[in-house]
Amino acid sequence: MLRRVKGLMMIPQVSQWGGDPISLVFQMMFTIIFVVFIFYGQRIQMYVMLREVEGSLLRLKYMRDEGRKAAIQTIKELGKPATDPAGRVDQFLEYITIPPEAMDPAGIVWKLEHILDVQDTRFKDEVKLMAPSADPTQVNNLENTLEAAWALNMIYKIIRHYYMLGKKTLSLYIIMQIQMILPLVMREAEAFASALKAFSCGQPIGDGAGQLVAAKMMYGHEKRKVEKDYLVATINIEGRTVHVLKAEGPGGNVGKPGEAIKQIVEENEGKIATMIIIDAAQKLEGENPGDVAEGIGVAIGGPGVDQFKVEEELVKYKIPVNAVVIKEDVGDAVSPMRKEVFDAVDPAIERVKRVILEKTKEGDTVIVAGIGNTIGIGQ
Repeated sequence: MLRRVKGLMMIPQVSQWGGDPISLVFQMMFTIIFVVFIFYGQRIQMYVMLREVEGSLLRLKYMRDEGRKAAIQTIKELGKPATDPAGRVDQFLEYITIPPEAMDPAGIVWKLEHILDVQDTRFKDEVKLMAPSADPTQVNNLENTLEAAWALNMIYKIIRHYYMLGKKTLSLYIIMQIQMILPLVMREAEAFASALKAFSCGQPIGDGAGQLVAAKMMYGHEKRKVEKDYLVATINIEGRTVHVLKAEGPGGNVGKPGEAIKQIVEENEGKIATMIIIDAAQKLEGENPGDVAEGIGVAIGGPGVDQFKVEEELVKYKIPVNAVVIKEDVGDAVSPMRKEVFDAVDPAIERVKRVILEKTKEGDTVIVAGIGNTIGIGQ
């Protein structure tokens, strides 16, 4: 019989480990898991990250292989080669371009330009060997197709390198860095994968927004060829003489806008009232694709050679420069042109005309240059 203290029944004490068996099991499991995470939590986290990177790596390998197949198939259809081009395509995908030494930066622009010129010539020569029956427009498109496949191959190899290095060294910091940038890398890879179809079929891409603006402005006017695959048409806008430039299409072509603009400036002895550069620009998250923005400066992307040349002319002759850009996502630049970007062309033309009328007077001379890849965009 239980004793009573001050009229209350004494309740027997239950041992810490002697209560409900289910509670005891959960408590022991929690203790074990807690100890495991103290000693092995970092390693478990590392294996989870490796697993995530491995899944993306398999996706990248699939895109790389599909890009290679698409390039080979397009070459066979357009170029009618006598032998299987697969070997040469594989060789092309492994090409490397070594930039010039930048320890002494004086004159590096001209060194870089020379390297890029040699690369462009080499790529075109390789395409002509792989596709002997292709015409010049198809050669440009095939070159762009191979470059997209090359980009997918390089992305895959770089991600694979850091994945294997992190797995070999079991370094959390290597694995963490590649895992953190992986979403951005995958977006870029998916953009190149979608670009393959556009390049192989000759469809306009988002990067051609500036070229499309120039093409619509010069449509129906006489054109002449200037430096390195660029065309110029002289039009009149309310008494202003406007030289409109674009790369020669509809093949995949960027040309050398720096040389073309320099030639027009020199032909007019530097007497240019203003210059307007039109190009696609990367939008920020939250902005709408197809938004048109104005600004100042030379809106020419890429390695910087053409931007440098234009800026040299601007400083030499004290020419004011304006920019009109069409905003789009980073993946849209190499993907088939979105409707929003296409619809923004007419508003961009209106912006260009407004800048001309506001910043110049009758009798002035103006340069308007479209920048970007003119694949699928004629003149």
